[in-house]
Amino acid sequence: MVQRIILELGPWSWWVLGLALLAAEVVAPGVFLVWIAIAALITGVLSLLLWDTVVWGWQVQFVVFALLSIVAVLLGRHFISSSSRETDEPLLNQRAQSLVGRTAVLEKPIAEGHGRVRLDDTIWIVEGPDLPAGTRVRIVASHGRNLTVESA
Repeated sequence: MVQRIILELGPWSWWVLGLALLAAEVVAPGVFLVWIAIAALITGVLSLLLWDTVVWGWQVQFVVFALLSIVAVLLGRHFISSSSRETDEPLLNQRAQSLVGRTAVLEKPIAEGHGRVRLDDTIWIVEGPDLPAGTRVRIVASHGRNLTVESA
């Protein structure tokens, strides 16, 4: 069946596959299918050049496509990971980390190592030495949703 499809479409079968993968990438974006689509398009170019040769059977085409897919995915991952740049908001999605260094007043006293503080519109659970309510504290670290504080 695969052999019949490839023979009917000729070297254009790889172009059709590449364009179909690019369309699938648009429908379900994830920046993965694009690399496999590039491998299919490169295999299509090679097919246009080598179609009438004895060596360019469908088995060789699939091996070349598989190898090109692996290389394209690895190069794509390297390209994407190396293109991450510095941002002016490094803690944008790390709200608790962005609070480190701020000061606040204890809303609930720290007893047995746990208390509460209000920052902006949120009440945070704090850990630290036992302190009475109303004490000004400085946030020194964050651990998940809990903040570690010390007396300011």
